[in-house]
Parts: sequence; C-alpha cells; structure tokens
Amino acid sequence: MRLVFAGTPEPALPALRRLIASPRHEVVAVLTRPDAAAGRRGRPTPSPVARLAEEHGIPALKPARPNSPEFLAELREMGPQCCPVVAFGALLGEPLLAVPEHGWVNLHFSLLPAWRGAAPVQAAIAAGDTITGATTFLIEPSLDSGPVYGVVTEAIRPTDTAGDLLGRLADSGAALLEATLDGIEARTVTPVPQDAEGISLAPKISVEGARVNWSLPAFVVDRQIRAVTPNPGAWTMVGDLRLKLGPVSVVGAGDGTDGLAPGEISVERNRVLIGTGSDPVQLGTVQPPGKKPMNAADWARGARMRAVKAS
Repeated sequence: MRLVFAGTPEPALPALRRLIASPRHEVVAVLTRPDAAAGRRGRPTPSPVARLAEEHGIPALKPARPNSPEFLAELREMGPQCCPVVAFGALLGEPLLAVPEHGWVNLHFSLLPAWRGAAPVQAAIAAGDTITGATTFLIEPSLDSGPVYGVVTEAIRPTDTAGDLLGRLADSGAALLEATLDGIEARTVTPVPQDAEGISLAPKISVEGARVNWSLPAFVVDRQIRAVTPNPGAWTMVGDLRLKLGPVSVVGAGDGTDGLAPGEISVERNRVLIGTGSDPVQLGTVQPPGKKPMNAADWARGARMRAVKAS
C-alpha cells in the first residue's frame, strides 16, 4: 500500500523503519510536527521522524496546521491508501481522516480502552499496573476510541521507568503495526469496537505534575518518579534549590531509618534518605541546575547538606 506515515518523537522510529523496509508497502512521505527549537541556542531542529525520513530520501511534511485546507489538498494529491500513526502529536479532523481508503491506523501504547490519551505508559506505571501493551486501531474524531485491529501485551517490571517500558513497546508495537497493515491490505483483519467498560484517561504530564509529593507512601513515590523518568523528569525543592531526581529505592523500616518525617533528609556516608508518608526512600541520582546527573551521596557531600527538608 501507499503510506503516509504520521509521527514525531523517537518512539515512532522502530515502526517507521519497519515500514520503510517492508516489501509490501511504500512510505511515500511522512507527516511530522514542524521543526522545534532545541539546544542552548534554540536552533530549529527537525523531529526524529523527519530526520529518519530524510536519511531515506522520503519527503517530510511539516504543516503548522495539519487540518488546514492547503494541507488537505496536498494529502489528497499524494493519494495514500492508508496513513499509519505513531505519536504524531496533533488531532486530526474528519476531512483529513476521510482521505485514505483504509483510514488512519494508530499505534497506541496501552491496552485500550485503558489509558486513552497522551501519556499511557506513564499512567500505567504510576497506577501500579503489572501488564500493559500496545494497540492498533482505526482513528475516529474522538480521543483513542476507534475500533481495534490488534494488541500485544508487555509485563511492567518492578524497576521500569517510562523510558524503559516505552522502548520495549515501541519495538513490539512496530511489529504489530506492520502486521496490521499487512492484514488490511490482504483484507484479512476487521476492526472490533472497543469495550465500553474499563475506560481510563492518561493526559499529558506537566512539569509541575512531576514534582514529588513526599507525604505519599514510599511505594507510590517510587512509581511516580519512575513514571516521569526521563520526561518530564521528577523534581523536588531542597531549600531554594530545584533538584531533578532519578529513580529511588524503598528502604525498609528499621536500620536506623525510623522517624524520618515526609521530606526530611538524612545524609549518611554512602547514601541519602528522604522520608515519605511511610518508609524512607534512598535517592539514586540527582541533578542540580546546570549540572550533570550525579550520585546522590556525592552531591550531598559536595553541597555540605545541613538539616533541611525536601518539598
């Protein structure tokens, strides 16, 4: 089939690579978000999908308004039979959805109808789910509600960060997307409506939403930090210092750790502990402003920490 692939960030690359290499499909163009400012100088930088497409000599379409009449006419002119989508980053209007014969097929990183929205992987980890997966479905105007073509499942490991889990789902989901498109072309798959029960939402996590709440139980703090690692990144205030945090480990009661109040910091020779609403947690890496991530104990020694609380 003639395909126009829509996607923007790194997790879309495994799927795009598979479709470029597929003998059954031709990626005639990619649709991606416009170049964004990056680096200290804020220079416009193409998205990961745009860069990969350009490496293969595939046109990268970057409309500021994908639903504009101008882009609608351009897409019609290209004549795609299907448009696969992986983390494109913009809503698509009905006129655009009607262009390809086989519609727009989205690869979403959850087991729909669970965790519809922009941050399904982060939501699954924060909620303490043990199983998640990826779903291919036919896009409708409403959010992630279209009928499902196929799913793959993936266990969530106890130490998974959102980056770890998303990396695995991007790979297994890429194979699912290719198989789905093969089935659509061969007319051997039919989308099935989503279950009306079990719907949950996973909105985008803001920077403020990634601030650690030390009054929560330790196991919840652990999940929430892993859920926002690496993006947008967990953080806390220590005095007037904004400190970015890597994953933590839960420390059992006893071992001289009893009595730490939520946010209270205990600096020991080889570790840094912070109190929570239950047991303390041990910090892993920390990143002060303008510096690289470092071991928490090394940071505490260099900072000459005094009695202070995280908040």
